[in-house]
Amino acid sequence: MSDDTITVIDCVDDSRRDELVALFQSAWWTAGRTRQDVERMLAGSDVVVGLVDSASDRLVGFARAITDRTFLAVVLDVIVAPDDRGTGSGARLMDKLLARPELADVDSIELVCQPELIAFYRRWGFTDSVGRSLLMRRTSNPLLGGTGGSTAAPT
Repeated sequence: MSDDTITVIDCVDDSRRDELVALFQSAWWTAGRTRQDVERMLAGSDVVVGLVDSASDRLVGFARAITDRTFLAVVLDVIVAPDDRGTGSGARLMDKLLARPELADVDSIELVCQPELIAFYRRWGFTDSVGRSLLMRRTSNPLLGGTGGSTAAPT
């Protein structure tokens, strides 16, 4: 999509919340999100970027970040509508998100992605070479390989 057919938004207002829920339902890792979940998520997000197709007035992309604005930011939920994938919308989302002033002075911006997306994120300097660090997760979401939120310590 060309720049003149896409409007960038930095807030998903009430009129677009159902569109965001529908966008999330198009991906395996976000398919179970409800409108109530999405509203809580938006309230807790520090940076939000959306892409709206000007011709159809439809939300076609979304990304967000949480940050302390100094040491760490985490990019989350980079998602593009299935019929818009391959048009450059994902790159535009990342460009706009990373250009936000809330992320300008952050030491480390991190994200989690599937292996097939590593090359995509490398364009912005992300690397999967993180020393000896490992991702650890505590989740009750079975789509994310959760253990039911167990807090048992190893013995």
